[in-house]
Amino acid sequence: MRARRGTVARCAEMLWLAAALLLLVVQGADAVKREDFKTCEQAAFCNRHREFAKNVTAGKAGAAYAVVEGSVRMEQHRLTATVQNEDAVPLALEVTFMASGVMRVRVQEEKPLVARFDDTQKYVLRDEGAALEYADEAALHYTTERTSGGLAHVVSYGGNTTFTMRMAERPWSVTMAVDGRTAVQLNTRGLFKFEHLRTRPEGDVPAGEWDEQFRTWTDTKPRGPEAFGLDIGFAGCEHVYGIPEHSSPLSLRTTRGGKGAYDQPYRLYNLDVFEYEIDNPMALYGSVPLMLAHSADATAGVLWLNAAETWVDVERADGGALGGLFGRREPAVDTHWISEAGVMDVFVLPGPDVARVYKQYAELVEPTPLPREFALGYHQCRWNYLDDADVRTVSAGLHEHGIPHDVMWLDIEHTDGKRYYTWDAAKFPDPAALQQSLARTGHQLVTVVDPHVKRDSGYAVWREADENGLFVGARGGDGSFQGWCWPGDSNWVDCFNPNATAWLSKLYGLDRYNGSTPHLFIWNDMNEPSVFNGPEITMDKDALHHGGWEHRHVHNLNGMLYHKATADGLRARETPNLRPFVLSRSYFAGSQRYGAVWTGDNTADWEHLRASVPMVLSNNVAGIHFVGADVGGFFGNPDPDLLTRWYQLGAWYPFFRAHAHIDTRRREPWLLGEPYVSLIRAAVRQRYRLLPHLYTLFRESSLTGMPLVRPLWVEFPHLPALFAEDRAFMVGSSILVVPVTDTAATQTVALALPADELWYDMNTHESFAGPIQRSFELGLADTLAFARAGSIICTRERPRRSSALMRRDPFTLHVYLSRAADATGSLYVDDGESYAYEQGAFIERDLAFANGTLTSRASSRSVTAPEQAAFAQAMAAVRVERIVVVGAHDLTRASVSEGGSVRQVDVSCSGATCVVRDPAVLIGSDWDIALK
Repeated sequence: MRARRGTVARCAEMLWLAAALLLLVVQGADAVKREDFKTCEQAAFCNRHREFAKNVTAGKAGAAYAVVEGSVRMEQHRLTATVQNEDAVPLALEVTFMASGVMRVRVQEEKPLVARFDDTQKYVLRDEGAALEYADEAALHYTTERTSGGLAHVVSYGGNTTFTMRMAERPWSVTMAVDGRTAVQLNTRGLFKFEHLRTRPEGDVPAGEWDEQFRTWTDTKPRGPEAFGLDIGFAGCEHVYGIPEHSSPLSLRTTRGGKGAYDQPYRLYNLDVFEYEIDNPMALYGSVPLMLAHSADATAGVLWLNAAETWVDVERADGGALGGLFGRREPAVDTHWISEAGVMDVFVLPGPDVARVYKQYAELVEPTPLPREFALGYHQCRWNYLDDADVRTVSAGLHEHGIPHDVMWLDIEHTDGKRYYTWDAAKFPDPAALQQSLARTGHQLVTVVDPHVKRDSGYAVWREADENGLFVGARGGDGSFQGWCWPGDSNWVDCFNPNATAWLSKLYGLDRYNGSTPHLFIWNDMNEPSVFNGPEITMDKDALHHGGWEHRHVHNLNGMLYHKATADGLRARETPNLRPFVLSRSYFAGSQRYGAVWTGDNTADWEHLRASVPMVLSNNVAGIHFVGADVGGFFGNPDPDLLTRWYQLGAWYPFFRAHAHIDTRRREPWLLGEPYVSLIRAAVRQRYRLLPHLYTLFRESSLTGMPLVRPLWVEFPHLPALFAEDRAFMVGSSILVVPVTDTAATQTVALALPADELWYDMNTHESFAGPIQRSFELGLADTLAFARAGSIICTRERPRRSSALMRRDPFTLHVYLSRAADATGSLYVDDGESYAYEQGAFIERDLAFANGTLTSRASSRSVTAPEQAAFAQAMAAVRVERIVVVGAHDLTRASVSEGGSVRQVDVSCSGATCVVRDPAVLIGSDWDIALK
């Protein structure tokens, strides 16, 4: 009988997998199936709140929320009050003030019928919120003002910058001003609505409040309606950015009225969307509820700390009658945020400039940490490399054709029947030997581990999780949640159960993951979570997690917590701990702490190539810095020109990986023949040349929270013509990239850069004065990247098979002189794998060129410690082998001063570029090079 059930199960699994593969092929041909995913009208809570907003705008809504008279209290760094409307259910309002200027506003019932989910802060905030630095009580100045609508409560604080919170009682609203200028406004349009928890009434109930249908699925909604919404206005701004992930422009489109507006709000709900559409506010794989607003005068932001399904409307406003009624008369971008469940928890980041906003955000959620250095190299992937021999052949082919790479990847077919942490013994008889062979030339291996666990009593991973109650529960608590994914019938580990995540992390131990070595790293796919037979291809909202929370309360956190458990496991598998590398498809605010992400299942066409730029930029704006798009497109077969152009752009993504669907033709670069293989080789080698610069940028980001790749407005905040620019971008503050994303032979560049800025073509060293407005005749070999005058960029010029083989290579310094004949830059070096840099084991140099002399000095962040001395000794022989000075003329000699000695070095010049050959100065030493 048992054997018969097993046979039936295997047959059912085979039928399911065949159907799933057919579905993928059909969807690959017809693009996304929109009917699989909800619109706002089909999500009852979104529809209710959007209709409420319409009624408010039309003057048809009931009484607005007001602060209960006499309820306001100011104690230490916290202002509290009771807010009510005609429902007569009192809401607890709490406003807290932080030393950085950040203001936090929280609302929930004073006496909720049952607890609301409030642990998003635990998973997102630095040290679970314990590390937040609140404003000193003595620095807060609290006063009240009498207005026609009752009292207004005013709290001012800050040092050189004055932050002022003004809360009106009737109707309730909160305004944040910076140095007297209004920055962010809450509920000034009166759209705040909070659905209090309640018992189900007898008889008929309004549609969608207590149960909800979507296609063939029923959401039982046992807690009833618990959504809330709030309008947030950004005064004086015309552009808002962030809230990834969407395939939309960098500057978010209007969603209610106006030219070119979307007909739906932006949706934040992590979903598995095949071959997503371009220029669309549909939800995709990740959700980061961080929005920035920018004007020529200031930058501000809002973090909406909620993990439930959320919709965001964007409108451009001119004040109007309604704005006047609620106290706001100036133009602004108005947004309306609607979440299905949880506590309303809003952080206002007042800036007032972009660097301050990113510092404020980093203090809340932590910045992107330094990654493993190899992870910045090129990653070669497809679904799937067939076997051990195929992996070795592809790696050898890249070597043969002079294309460096750091990582080979294996998708789901490497496993024994989609049982993760296993290997198909016929295809990979000795996986440890494969990893060791790759490692001899500096390469790593990545395997995929998805969150679904095949239901199979003979599979130890499933059996352990089942016996210990580590799976997500079914609705009503009746057993474990079951669904279908790649293995067929599956369960999902409950990442909100601390015992489950601890167990999950231990699976990555070298003694648990058979065939693994320290050279194996991990890819978490499908972790939205993707459930093939679930509503919207994800988990039922009424599935139950640890603590009794429904999936609706925690959905957008799920992928991040799975990502975290994996990263924790890799970090702990060796002593001393080494930095992990984990790629995740699903993410949330805070995911930057655990590894890289990518933009999901894109398509091999020029439209998706172009769309990858604003998508990568939007993620960087929202603090997700280590991100890229599948080079070449996941679905479909790129023609050689498209694939070449994608490599040329992808070499500038923070995360650089080529990937392809199982049904696509093989596209390893040498298969294209010439001239394409040479052009792709040049693009990848350009990436490796710039690895020292990219790693230094990661260091900067880890300290400041600043993006790695940046919209132009971040670097040029006072130039409105650049505020919506999302075709070109900056890499750090020194490199401007204008990617070629179409087939035209002529590329027109029109960038209103500052007139006092000078730019150098990084290939030809030709100089251009801002603004850059000209046409470039481009062959397929030509790319557009410009170095900003006044920058020093560090490279390593010797071609190697991998970044590991470059570790002791010398550096070249490229000095791009400004009009004033000066330049600055920096170089950061550590061991690229351990945490010893936290104890000072690094070399960090401040480089400067002025008055004809190039100098290197230790950064102020350098420390004196045994770890630093040991690392400096290990790098003692690493030198600078070349200095290229761009914008100089007629130099003939260089005088090198280092360690008390002086020597002369020859200089050669061609046009406006001069080269100092082998000055032989050490990267860890102070030195001066005077050019004559």
